[in-house]
Amino acid sequence: MWIDNDFPKLLGAELYRPHPAYIIEMAVEPVVVHDFSKQPGQTVQLDRYRFWGKPGTKESRERTADQTLGSASARNIVKDKVLVTLREYTGPADSRDATQPSTFKVARETLITAQRLLLDTGNLNVFHQSIGSLTLLDDYRRWRDRVFANELLKAESCGQSSDEQGGYYFPGGKSKDVLATPGYEASESAKFDVKTDLLEVVKDMRKRNVPTFADGYYRCIVDPTAMMHLRQNSDFREIARYPGTGMINPMQPALQPNANFYQGMGPAYGQAGFVAGQPVMPTGFLFEGVRWFESTNLPETTYNLVVTDEAGGAADYTASQLVFFGPQAVGVGIGGNNAQILLNNNDDFSRFIIMIWSLFAGFETLNRDFITVGYSFVY
Repeated sequence: MWIDNDFPKLLGAELYRPHPAYIIEMAVEPVVVHDFSKQPGQTVQLDRYRFWGKPGTKESRERTADQTLGSASARNIVKDKVLVTLREYTGPADSRDATQPSTFKVARETLITAQRLLLDTGNLNVFHQSIGSLTLLDDYRRWRDRVFANELLKAESCGQSSDEQGGYYFPGGKSKDVLATPGYEASESAKFDVKTDLLEVVKDMRKRNVPTFADGYYRCIVDPTAMMHLRQNSDFREIARYPGTGMINPMQPALQPNANFYQGMGPAYGQAGFVAGQPVMPTGFLFEGVRWFESTNLPETTYNLVVTDEAGGAADYTASQLVFFGPQAVGVGIGGNNAQILLNNNDDFSRFIIMIWSLFAGFETLNRDFITVGYSFVY
C-alpha cells in the first residue's frame, strides 16, 4: 500500500459510509445536486417544487373541442430556483474552539504497522482503530449530521405551526408569547403528549398538504429526552418496544416481525444491526403515520417559561426537540470532488502523515412548510 496515494483514498472512502449513530441525513433524504466544476464562492442551483393544493372541480377541468390549451395564461408547474453558495468546510476542529481549524497527525511508523495489520486481517475497523482515524471520521459524520439538524430547525423562524404553515409547536399548542405569562397552568402539561400534541402535529401537516415519503409516512427525529416523555404513554411504549415490519405475507413467514430473533440479521425493530461485520442503518419504527428515529446529535436549547407545577414563577427550562418533516425539506449543493481526505506536504521528512477532511458544499432549507419543530420541556 503506497502511503502517499492509496491511504487518502482508503480513508476518504470511509467518509461516504453511513453510520447508525448519525441518521439525520438518511432520514431527511435531501435533494442533492453535484457540479464537479464548481468551487467555493460559486453557486449551485436547486429546484424547489410547490404544490397547488386546490385541484378544482370536475367542471373546471372540462375542455371543449375548439378550446386552445396552450394559451398565454397557461402556467407551468410552480418551481423556484434556489441558488446555494458553496463554502469550503474542513475538519477536524480545535477541541477548545470549534471555529479554529486543526489537523489529524499519524506517525509514519504507526501507519505502516497498521497497514500490515489490515493486510493480515482485512478488517477496516481494526485498521482505523489502530491509527486513530476513527476520530477523524467521527468528526466529519457528527458535523454533517448536525448541519442537517440545524437546517431543519430553521423552520422555527416561520412562527407557530398550523394547518397553513410550518414552524414551531409547543405542548398544548402554546405560542411563544404566552410561555412566560401565563405559561402552563397546573392542569396543563409542558411535555409533548401522544394523544393530543402528536395527533395535532400530524393533522396539521396533512391539512397543509405536506407530502409523505415513498413509504407513505412522515418522519421525525427525536431527542432521547423527548423519546422518554413519549414512552411514558403505554400505546407508544408498546410500539417503540416491538415495532414490526408491517403486514406480513403468509407465504413468506420469514418476514414476520420476530424473524430477527432466530435469523440473526438486522435491522429489525428499528434498531441498527450488522451484516458481514458492517453496521446496517436503523429503519425507525412506525406510530400514528410517522416513522421515528432517535438522535443524540440535536442541539440543546432552553426557553424561559412558567410551569406552575414547579412554582416560583418563570425560569429557564431545557427543551428537547421532535422534528417532523416530509420529503424535499432540505437541499444540498456539492462542488469539486465532494468530501475527501487531503494530506499536508509538511511531513517532517516523511516522519508523519498530517491530514484533514475537506468538503465544498452548500446546505439550504427548501420547504419550511414541510417541517414542524416540536418541543417537550424538561422539568
